[in-house]
Amino acid sequence: MRSILVIRVQPDLGNSSEAIPVTPEKLLGAVGYHVQVSDDETEVMNLTHEVDASILHLSLAEVDQWVDRLSKGNSDTPLLWWCAPDTTSSSVEDCEVDTSFDGILIPSMTGLEIHWTLHFSARRYMERKQWEHERKQLQSKLEDRKWIDMAKAILCDLKQIPEAKAYDLLRKKAMDERKRMVDVATAIVKAHQLLQS
Repeated sequence: MRSILVIRVQPDLGNSSEAIPVTPEKLLGAVGYHVQVSDDETEVMNLTHEVDASILHLSLAEVDQWVDRLSKGNSDTPLLWWCAPDTTSSSVEDCEVDTSFDGILIPSMTGLEIHWTLHFSARRYMERKQWEHERKQLQSKLEDRKWIDMAKAILCDLKQIPEAKAYDLLRKKAMDERKRMVDVATAIVKAHQLLQS
């Protein structure tokens, strides 16, 4: 992991006499990472496909909006949050964001701590993507099962046969027509609904 995108809405420092805060690009650049910074949505969407990780240097109140934009743009990188005084000035309610961060970086981290955090965030990201994939597969199987169960119930009712026999009929019809069983079941249920209305 060498290339990092920092997504940030530029802070308004005004005429502040406070010291300039440590930014993720300064810290990451100092330990050898190539860092790009943007707050432009179009540019961010293009850059997310070129970088190894994205860091949100935003308040928690702004995080959900950007995470939503990134997911719609099919961003495919680990997502970290820059936890610094300028981003933690949120209320407690804002801490309940519905976002899965793969890691958190803080300004006081050493180079080695940053490397390990980015390494573990990449692993966490891969695990999260695997879980999301498995979840979608399970949801799809449950949806298929629902259609098959409805079709079995219709066949049982119309043909006055047991459930096992209805299942065998569905399976045979699917094999004969070289279709998936769920497609045959869906057709039966929709045809039955059409005839009932």
